[in-house]
Parts: sequence; structure tokens; C-alpha cells
Amino acid sequence: MENHHHHPAAETDSAALGEVLDLDAEVLHSFLSEVITWVHELAGDPRRILDLGSGTGTGALALVQRFEGADVVALDLSAQLLDRLRDKARDLGVADRIHTVPADLDAAWPAIDTVDLVWASSSLHHMADPDRVLTEVFGTLRPGGLLAVTEMESFPRFLPDDVGLGRPGLEERCHAALAEIRAGHVPHLGSDWGSRLTKAGFTIEAERTFAIELTPPLPASAGRYAQASLRRARTGLDDRLSADDLATLDTLIDGDGPDGVLRRDDLSVRTTRAVWMARRP
Repeated sequence: MENHHHHPAAETDSAALGEVLDLDAEVLHSFLSEVITWVHELAGDPRRILDLGSGTGTGALALVQRFEGADVVALDLSAQLLDRLRDKARDLGVADRIHTVPADLDAAWPAIDTVDLVWASSSLHHMADPDRVLTEVFGTLRPGGLLAVTEMESFPRFLPDDVGLGRPGLEERCHAALAEIRAGHVPHLGSDWGSRLTKAGFTIEAERTFAIELTPPLPASAGRYAQASLRRARTGLDDRLSADDLATLDTLIDGDGPDGVLRRDDLSVRTTRAVWMARRP
């Protein structure tokens, strides 16, 4: 769900990003299922669905399976992630109902016929001008149609607070450093999306915050999710953490190490997601 729509400089990171997105969907499947059920209650029986920043297809695949009479148009900048989505769609036997469209939504809006439902999961905060994108979404959605927006209020945390070589709180220091980095690259993360949706002309029908906390014992996929997420977080932290913190982080993400996250039995998954259901009047 993170960074479904990203910029060319990040294209080399697509494989690692794809892994995180797929593991996010696997580990947080209960959250996704609950949101899709909620969409089903509000959206009725949509025939045309738009997935805005589809990534590896977590939303597109869940939607096409829930709404059996619907087709999904999946937009993303990354050709690699769209390839991954098409492969999964073929495996599930729904390739004929998912249409992938490579698109840089910061540059130009592709020609898309009117849709009944728009799904935007952790994608809007990556747009250079999300207000313009929401205006485009409003124009693409039929009157009475539904827009479902999911955004992260916090990035996942996995480690106990006492992790850190002689200095507890390693993960909190990682997140603080990453927040400084993201402030420049993704300034819209944590925006007041409710007011932005209203400004674009939507009527907000409902808003919910999901505080997710998965505790041990966890499935093996949670360890892989922690490893993949911490490995991506490690990039760019060389000059922002102490040598001890970097060494501890490297030990944690070591694929075979006895002290790595894959072998720890004290991991948890803690994150917060906010969801808005907005309708075009």
C-alpha cells in the first residue's frame, strides 16, 4: 500500500517496493478485507472501477474479486509494478477484467471513461499536486459515484522498544530520521485529506481510523514484512544514525543472521490507517 505512485528516480526500487506492498497486503489482510467490505456496502454494484496508483494490485485484485461484474482500470507510473499486477491477475483468472495503464498523474491525466468507484490507497500523498488530481478524479467519477481514500497515519513499527546497542529506541530513531527525509520528498503525507476532498467537491460520507496491532505469535510473513520494510528504511540513513545504530539495523535485516528479524519471536506489527469514503454529488 505504500508509494503506489512514485517518481522515475524510484524506479530502480520497484522490486523492493513490490515486495513490501505484497507483504503489506498479506500481513494486513484483515484490514484490507474490512475496508473492501465497507466499500461494498456503500458502492452498491459498480461496473467500472479506477485504482489510482495501483502498485502491485492489492486493491485492484481485491475489488475485482468482490465485485464480480466489474472491470478495473489500474493506473501506476511503474511498468514493473504493473507487470507484477498483470502476472497476479493471470494467476487468479481475472486478467480479462483488469486493464493496466502506465501513467504519470503528476504530468497528464490519461483518457478514462466515466467510472462508478475510485480506489486510492496510500497514493495521494505521493502526488506533486493532490488537489489537481482530486479534481481530475471528481471529473472521472459519475455523479453519485464513490471515492475510497486510504492513507497511512503512521508507517509500520515492528521492534520492541528495548532494541538498540546500549541505547534503546532504535526504531523510533529510524522513524524520526525517515520523517526528516520524507518531509522534503512527500510533503503531503499526513495532510488533512477530509478538507481536501471537500474542497474538490466531494461529500464525505464516513471516516474511520484503524489502529492495527498484531502481536506474537505472528506468521512467518510478518518477519519478512519487517525485514523488507526495515531494509527499505535503511537506504539513506548512513549519515543520520550513529554507527552503533546502523550496525544493529544491519544485523536485524541480515537474511541469515541469528539475531535477524526473521528469527525473532518478539516482533509485532503496529500501524495506523485512515479511510475516507467520499461521494460525488
